[in-house]
Amino acid sequence: MIEARGESVPAPAAAPTKTDRVIDRAKHHLLQNYKQQPVVLVKGQGARVWDAEGREYLDLIAGIATCCLGHCHPAVVEAAKQQLDTLWHVSNVFYSEPQIQLAERLTAAFGGADSRAFFCNSGAEANEALIKLARRWQHEVAGNRQRSEIITFEGGFHGRTLATVTATAQPKYQAGFEPLPAGFVYAPYGDLEAVRRLVGPQTAAILVEPIQGEGGVRPAPAGFLAGLRDLCDANNLLLLIDEVQTGIGRTGKIFAYQHDGVQPDAISLAKSLGNGLPIGAMVCSDAVGKALPSGTHGSTFGGNLVAAAAAIATWDLATSPQMLASTAEKGALLHELGAQLKGRKPGRVVDCRGKGLLFGVEVDTGAAEVVARCRQNGLLVNLAGEKTIRFAPAYVTSSHELTEGLTRFERSL
Repeated sequence: MIEARGESVPAPAAAPTKTDRVIDRAKHHLLQNYKQQPVVLVKGQGARVWDAEGREYLDLIAGIATCCLGHCHPAVVEAAKQQLDTLWHVSNVFYSEPQIQLAERLTAAFGGADSRAFFCNSGAEANEALIKLARRWQHEVAGNRQRSEIITFEGGFHGRTLATVTATAQPKYQAGFEPLPAGFVYAPYGDLEAVRRLVGPQTAAILVEPIQGEGGVRPAPAGFLAGLRDLCDANNLLLLIDEVQTGIGRTGKIFAYQHDGVQPDAISLAKSLGNGLPIGAMVCSDAVGKALPSGTHGSTFGGNLVAAAAAIATWDLATSPQMLASTAEKGALLHELGAQLKGRKPGRVVDCRGKGLLFGVEVDTGAAEVVARCRQNGLLVNLAGEKTIRFAPAYVTSSHELTEGLTRFERSL
């Protein structure tokens, strides 16, 4: 308080910071559909980012498993710049080299010459393509016009379009958007017998995540994906695997389903594919891909040349044998640090789980507050479900940075 002529008057309010001014503009002009943390990020390099006030953070969420090579990786920057100086965009009624080169890489990893790739812009679009592929394959190729139902799993997440939010068996994402599209039924994740009971003459496919990301970083139980493969084979169904969050080396293998020794009929990719540039893909067997001939599906910006060039550079680094081995090694370190933390905080830390560099720590209560405290301690993570804090660091994050991150996390608990 300030004394003025014998009276107390309030001190002048502190001038708004740059962050305050930016957030105020956002609240006036952006749809308020995101629950955003009160920080304005302006620069990034590797596993570090800086905010509008110049404060540095250790980023162990990396755009939610998206910047797999870290921020502004020089190889990705150079590839994007070169393409930007050459040609930005052409319609998909023409051929382009970057798309073809990227498709060659994806199909070789998925199933070789008998595979095909389709490009879009996001994970939701890639999953839409999976859904359309399964239905049309059953109707037009297999001759089963009564088969249109997709089995998905409680706790899963497949996107925000009307079809993919319906495939997402979580009511909190669906509320208010009714009537939802028909043709989706839900099973408990990991319960093979429950899936078997749902299969009927109307079933077209099963869509599953090898690790549920938004559902709390929950890996599929041992044998579950293999059991789904057998169930699909026995009933002429397609096995569709959502690799949007887990693909491109995050678990120590190129695709997470490879840990289980299964071969899906089609997969979806996005997030890490472009190291942050918007690109998604569906990759499928040639036999199944014949269900989508000319005119049946498309995307104006799908496989954009700049995004495709960035994706090629990202793929070549992220899926190299050296990087896969490093990711697996760092994932083992992260899980070891988590186990040690749980030992020191047995009541506070309920569980640590995941695979590779997709890792979740479930706490007994107050997960949102922990995320906020992490930010105050210079660590960026986020929520996955109600009680799980998710770590999805860039593959280039050093072992020292992972150890530093878990130290800051423990302090935040």
